[in-house]
Amino acid sequence: MSQPEDAITDDAHTAIESLRKMVEQFVNEREWQKFHSPKNLSMALAVEAAELMEQFQWISMEESRSPDPERFQNVTEELADVMCYALAIANELDIDVASAMKNKMVKNRKKYPVETFKGYYGKDDSNLKNSEAGND
Repeated sequence: MSQPEDAITDDAHTAIESLRKMVEQFVNEREWQKFHSPKNLSMALAVEAAELMEQFQWISMEESRSPDPERFQNVTEELADVMCYALAIANELDIDVASAMKNKMVKNRKKYPVETFKGYYGKDDSNLKNSEAGND
């Protein structure tokens, strides 16, 4: 029997809808809908996000950009877990992920204009404060 993941290839050729359906079928086959409240899914997502963060604990920023093969595989799997739970929340609440992301990026562009934040990570960045104060 064909599985939804059989049609999934890579980011360039896979629709978000296909990923959502893959997660949905997995959940439905196991009759897990009764456990998949937004509350439970958000907590599971936080746990998986913590497991993703654990892969980068105690290593440098540079090391995090070039993980060894074993760490890279672990990161890949933990990221997939995070994405599965995020898509399960979207399924449960019928959130259009593409529209939600587009709307959030529009909001972020207004909140973090390039003219102010280019090269700075946020309002707590001491370099931004010095720049705004004319102390550059």
